[in-house]
Amino acid sequence: MAEREGGIVKTGHEEGRKMAVALLEEFGLPLGLLPLADVIEVGFVRSTGYMWILQKKKVEHNFKMVSKLVSYDTEIHGYIAMKHIKKLKGVKAKELILWPPVNEITVDSPKIHFKSLAGITKTFPLEAFAAGQ
Repeated sequence: MAEREGGIVKTGHEEGRKMAVALLEEFGLPLGLLPLADVIEVGFVRSTGYMWILQKKKVEHNFKMVSKLVSYDTEIHGYIAMKHIKKLKGVKAKELILWPPVNEITVDSPKIHFKSLAGITKTFPLEAFAAGQ
């Protein structure tokens, strides 16, 4: 786990959730983007932008405004930068009967773009992923 070397780590649900929300806010991403439950650990390496989240169980969340069901695995990780997450692992969005992985997220206000490994990009209104959605 060389990617995690030198990282700031918060453990436990409350501290981990606070750190995850603080990272989303700092990097201009919608605060409801990561609906987490039973967080074990959240970490961030400022020099590389590498971030990771460990939670006890997989979480499925329905973003009602855009009728999109998203699955968050027990381990989520990627590289966060201003209005962007790349090389994302552990997040999938349901498309018909398939669950293609989301590999990249980009904010281009007032829109947010989700790109899969297959190169398919879905675009939604940014407010659909605000806190409480």
